[in-house]
Amino acid sequence: MVKKYGELYLWARKELLETEGERAAMVARELLACASGKTVERVMANRELYASEAVETRLAELVERAKRSEPLPYLIGQWDFHGMTLTVTPDVLIPRDDTEAVVELAVQTAKLSLPAAPRILDLCTGSGCIGLAVASEVADARVTLGDLSQAALQVAKINTQNLSMTGRVKTMQMDAMQPASPFLGQFDLIVSNPPYVTTDEMEELDSSVKDYEPAMALHGGEDGLDFYRAIVKNFRPALKKGGYLAFEFGMNQHEAVCQLLRESQFEIMELKKDLGGIIRAVLARDTREED
Repeated sequence: MVKKYGELYLWARKELLETEGERAAMVARELLACASGKTVERVMANRELYASEAVETRLAELVERAKRSEPLPYLIGQWDFHGMTLTVTPDVLIPRDDTEAVVELAVQTAKLSLPAAPRILDLCTGSGCIGLAVASEVADARVTLGDLSQAALQVAKINTQNLSMTGRVKTMQMDAMQPASPFLGQFDLIVSNPPYVTTDEMEELDSSVKDYEPAMALHGGEDGLDFYRAIVKNFRPALKKGGYLAFEFGMNQHEAVCQLLRESQFEIMELKKDLGGIIRAVLARDTREED
C-alpha cells in the first residue's frame, strides 16, 4: 500500500532514532529527498502527497545503510562545504568544517600576500574542496588539484565542472610521496590536508570513518607525519622561493608540524583554530631567499 511522503518521513525518523539520535529528523529528510529525487523543501511541502512504491523501496534501502553507520554524504552523494555543494563518493574524504581553517589561511594569503593571478596547488585534494573553495574566493587564482588516486581526481573534476571553474582549475595526478615533476613548474602557494591519522588511531576510528572513508586518505604513518615530511622534501622545488605552504593537521599535531617546518627553513606565519577552538592549520613561508 502506497504511503504519503509525510508517513514515510515519520517512519524513517523513527527507524533512525537509535543510531542518529537528535540528527534523526535531518537524516530522514535528506534520505527521503534523495530517494524521491526532490529537494528537501519540496518533499516536506508535499507531505500529503502519495509517494510511489519505488520511492518507498529506495528509502528503505537508504535507511538500512544509514543504520549500519554509512555516512550520510555517501548515501546522498553530495555534501556542502564553504557554500558549495560538492559531489562525494567513498573514493574521497567527506569535507568537514575543520578544513575551513586551512581554507581561511589560504584565501587570506592569496588576497594579501600573493601576486596577481597566483598559482596555487591543492595537494592530496580528494574531492577538491580546498582548492575549489580558494578558487571561489580568489577570482584570478589558477588552481591545480593534485592527488594520487585517479578515482578521487575524477570526483574533483566533476566538482570543478559543476562549479563552472574549468577555466581556472585543473586536475592532475601526482604522488606526494615522490619528488614533484619539473613539469609542474612553481607555485606561489601549496595547500594540503594530507593523511595524518597515526597507525594506532586508525584502529580507534569510529566505524562510520574506518569502514567507509578511504584509508589511503587517512593513514599518515606510525606518527601521522609521513606526508608532511614528504611534501616538505618532495614539493619544495615546486614552491617559489618566498612562497607559502599551508597545512591542515590533526588534534595536537601542531607542535610537531611546526618543528618540521622550522627545521626545513620555513617561517611560521600563523596558526589557525577550527570552530571548536582546536589548532588545526598552519601557514608557513619559505625563507630560502634569505639564505
